[in-house]
Amino acid sequence: MYESGAAERYGHALIREISGWTEVNDPQPIDTIYVGGGTPSLLSVNQLESILNAARNRFSVMGDAEITLEINPGDGGIDRESRLATMREWLRLGVNRASFGAQTFNDRELKMLGRTHDSADIGHTFGLLREAGFANINFDLIAGLPRQTVQGWKRNLERALELRPEHLSLYLLDLHEGTPLHDQITRGVRPKPDEDLAAEMYAMMIEELSAAGYEHYEISNFCLPGFAARHNTKYWTREAYYGFGNSAHSHDGARRRWANERDALKYVELIERGDSPIVDRTDLKDEDARSEAIFLGLRLMRGLDLQEYRAHFGSDLREQYNGELDRLKEARLIEIDSEVLRLTSRGALLSNEVFAALA
Repeated sequence: MYESGAAERYGHALIREISGWTEVNDPQPIDTIYVGGGTPSLLSVNQLESILNAARNRFSVMGDAEITLEINPGDGGIDRESRLATMREWLRLGVNRASFGAQTFNDRELKMLGRTHDSADIGHTFGLLREAGFANINFDLIAGLPRQTVQGWKRNLERALELRPEHLSLYLLDLHEGTPLHDQITRGVRPKPDEDLAAEMYAMMIEELSAAGYEHYEISNFCLPGFAARHNTKYWTREAYYGFGNSAHSHDGARRRWANERDALKYVELIERGDSPIVDRTDLKDEDARSEAIFLGLRLMRGLDLQEYRAHFGSDLREQYNGELDRLKEARLIEIDSEVLRLTSRGALLSNEVFAALA
């Protein structure tokens, strides 16, 4: 949707959706905006400005709001000075956090993932962001890729720490059906990821980043003190967030969730006809809300406050899951410290097992 004509049409639809939004009466002031999905950095400065202005006109956006823009680490053939000038314009518009998918500093692995950038683009983009004036940068890396070695992963961490971004998202490979890599592994073209090796890589990243002064505040996320992602934290703490555009998801901060049409063209057509782009609505039942609170709360390394859980749901989690909690403690996957239930480092690695036990 980022060809010039399509981008204009999509941008108009997005602005129209934001401007006419009525899903929540009297929404709270907005302290984070996340412009992501696809490659929004390919929007023109004027298009991005119009979208942000629409948000500011519809909502009360706080002056110190965290405004994140996802960008492409490749330059797309744009010359250095033009990219630098554009980045400075982003800052002028109020964007104060940049995030991009580095994935790996290994060019062979980038090609395997189907990425259009190379390892040199990562450092180049990071340097331009710094030169433009960005003081809050995130990028992500993936561990456990086929044929990735512990030594190779260590080099990735070393390169990341040389750049020293304020935030790092470090994920273990999660294969999604329908992706080229999933298809190649299914057909035996590439080997299946080695789970034991991935576990060693996960332990290494915790050790290396902690030694470098980063806080491990969520299963896959690390930050320098004071730079936890404010926007993403809303997902894990079940605060309200409102999504706009195709595939966007929203939560009212209580029990209501809704999602927009996934297909970009269908989304635009719905907006242009004056129809709602929402195609799925969910009102969480008590059981689902409790399960979600546990799943999301335990993603944060600070853990789940058992008193808050009891006050919110009227039940004691320790009584609900007494046998499961004992088994998980014996396996060194969780720990209970006074009124806080949290994952251990081993539990963070095997979090899916913990979540399944407490579902």
